[in-house]
Amino acid sequence: MIDSIQYEHHYLESENPVTIETGKVLGKVTYKMADKACSNHRLRNGDAAYLEEGTNIYEIKGYPTSLVVAADNLAYVVDTNWKAETAGELYPLDKLVKNIYMNSLEDGERIHTFSQASKDEFLSAFYNLELEHVQSLVNKGKLEGNRVFLEIELNNGISFRELYWRDSNTFHFGAIGNNEIKEIINEEILKIKK
Repeated sequence: MIDSIQYEHHYLESENPVTIETGKVLGKVTYKMADKACSNHRLRNGDAAYLEEGTNIYEIKGYPTSLVVAADNLAYVVDTNWKAETAGELYPLDKLVKNIYMNSLEDGERIHTFSQASKDEFLSAFYNLELEHVQSLVNKGKLEGNRVFLEIELNNGISFRELYWRDSNTFHFGAIGNNEIKEIINEEILKIKK
């Protein structure tokens, strides 16, 4: 966690090379939680699960630090930003997305690439989706049923996955889709079956 934003190294390995050009130092790891933190530890700025204390956290040139940072030659994508109220604030992706893919639920492999038009329409609709607390969505049963893995590949090759439930039109990070999102995803799914 840095600047009250929690990041995870959960991006996917790509067949294309990933370019991580680091910029200024944003901070350092001050506490390595692995083997130290107890189950009720509250994450604080400078905490990291597995990075060694003293590891520098860097900006990635050309990308907002609220989206992605680098440490130990790896990219870390935002996981939680309590200040974000919309999907676009959580994931500021404007002009940074190369492709959107659908991945297999069985092995995670790419099975379909969104058309350029669908990618643009999806991102436009996605940006304004309001965020809800994930636990409230769990309590309402929104994170159940038919799922789709969407992979977002940034221009520099960093790729990360979003889980989407078709029945409730809901994303795992707390956004509920609108009709446009649902239509785009359903249209792209139909293209796979052809």
